[in-house]
Amino acid sequence: MKQGDGPAIRWTGGLARYPVVVRSVAAVFAGVLLFGSFPPRPWWFLAPAGIALLTLVVRSAPRLRAGFGYGFLAGLGFFLPLLPWTGIYVGPLPWLALSTACAGYLGLFGVLGRILGRLPAWPLWLALAWTAAEWGRSSFPFGGFPWGRLAFGQADGWFLPLAAYGGAPLVGFVVALSGTCGAAVVLGLLRQAGTRPAAVSAGPRGAASRAAGSTAAGSAEETGADSRADSASDGAAGRGGRVATAAAAATCVLLAAAGLGLGATLPGPLAGDRTITVAAIQGSVPRLGLDFNAQRRAVLDNHVRRTEQLADEVASGLFPAPDVVVWPENSSDIDPLRNSDAAALIAGAARRISAPILVGAVLVNGDGTTTNSVMVWTAESGPGDRHDKKIVQPFGEYLPMRGFFRLFSDYADRAGYFVPGHGDGTIRAAGTEIGVATCYEVAFDRAFRDSLHSGAQLLAVPTNNATFGDSEMTYQQLAMSRVRAVEHGRSLVVAATSGVSALIAADGTVRQESALFTPEALVAEVPLRDSRTPATVLGPWPELVAVFVTAAGVVLSIVRRRVAHGPAETATAPVSG
Repeated sequence: MKQGDGPAIRWTGGLARYPVVVRSVAAVFAGVLLFGSFPPRPWWFLAPAGIALLTLVVRSAPRLRAGFGYGFLAGLGFFLPLLPWTGIYVGPLPWLALSTACAGYLGLFGVLGRILGRLPAWPLWLALAWTAAEWGRSSFPFGGFPWGRLAFGQADGWFLPLAAYGGAPLVGFVVALSGTCGAAVVLGLLRQAGTRPAAVSAGPRGAASRAAGSTAAGSAEETGADSRADSASDGAAGRGGRVATAAAAATCVLLAAAGLGLGATLPGPLAGDRTITVAAIQGSVPRLGLDFNAQRRAVLDNHVRRTEQLADEVASGLFPAPDVVVWPENSSDIDPLRNSDAAALIAGAARRISAPILVGAVLVNGDGTTTNSVMVWTAESGPGDRHDKKIVQPFGEYLPMRGFFRLFSDYADRAGYFVPGHGDGTIRAAGTEIGVATCYEVAFDRAFRDSLHSGAQLLAVPTNNATFGDSEMTYQQLAMSRVRAVEHGRSLVVAATSGVSALIAADGTVRQESALFTPEALVAEVPLRDSRTPATVLGPWPELVAVFVTAAGVVLSIVRRRVAHGPAETATAPVSG
């Protein structure tokens, strides 16, 4: 490097000097690292590494479209191995389409990373950009698809306690920030070691070199502006660079310490205002797949039988008598409000166990549509309070644009005709307010908010995973439930048809867990709480603030870029006589 090149050096990051194919492979590998951080693997620490590598790639992208492309490739590396369960019984098209759509949001992060990576304190801006991209994916289209949010891979990690203070968005932001700060440390170490990638002088030869492969005048001018922006964001080499590197490293350490330290503030597994005894019934199903309920009476019989068996075990002193029993989603796909046989079976089970049962039932409406409901059933009065699933699953429980998708797959006619319910998601059983999120709903931040504001003291997630075989889906969903328990400071009961059922404490620990495809009953005394966590009180506002600040950062970056362009444009403007 020449002595006078200093301010003209363009610090684009260590990967900028490598061919496109190498950066593309690095982007895909970043996505694979993100996938590796998700259950059933306990490798939560791979997520910051994946974010760090992706940050190095997208921040070095020469154009916005390249940033999108690298982010999109990372998205494919992440979502393709994460979501194959969506196509187990319906073919690869839904899996590939959903993975591609989700990958587009990582492409959006790539664009934002390319824009915001020129700002001072860029690691913070990029972590905010990740949060904004996850918000977009969790909201659009068709109500969004939050599966695969960074927070849902952190149930066994240091950052889980942060969920009590800002929910899943805060956990995801901190994971992303630890990754972007890690990328800053890598760049700083390379700089201090004298490894100066993509060093190009500002003279005519350097400009031409940077502009290779593009139109000479416009591209050289853009590269010169990028040089000035990069110089402003990265700072001069030497003392300023060392301070920035040390600050990024210190941030990584502080984030880890915050997660570990806040773990001590979470409530203990049995700490609460009072306790009740809860049972979760896993009756299992006669077969897996889309036809799991072809023998609907068999599914109902399985759950009745396992409940009656629990009653015998209680009578023999093996288990304490439960105050409330939770059955899974679809435990009665025979509408018990219309079918007297189903109603009699449920009432008989409630009588044997001497406790109200939360029954997952499919109710047929007068217009031919269906409602996915969880209702309280007692032997004395029959059906009582109920929660009708409010967030129904597109392309499963209902099909948007059914006529269009019928052109591509015969399975379009097998999608349901479910309609969303209303209410606050809270039902009352055994004198206890229970917040319910049915299966798919638990992935959404808003699922439990209304019920917590309505006084829910205990949370329940009745779910049916039989339609996804023995895939990783059930473990991914269990991790979501653990995050929700910490987020709201409540014990949580997961009741699944075929597994995995679990009893989860308010600190996210799994107190009891069932095996897959085995009829089981989980019974435990659980605490009830009336207090609210900061995450419950703040609701969606931290995430919305991150979105607004990210948008402001984009505007700021554009303004700075135009200012950087100004002198060059003035110098090259033709002079009129």
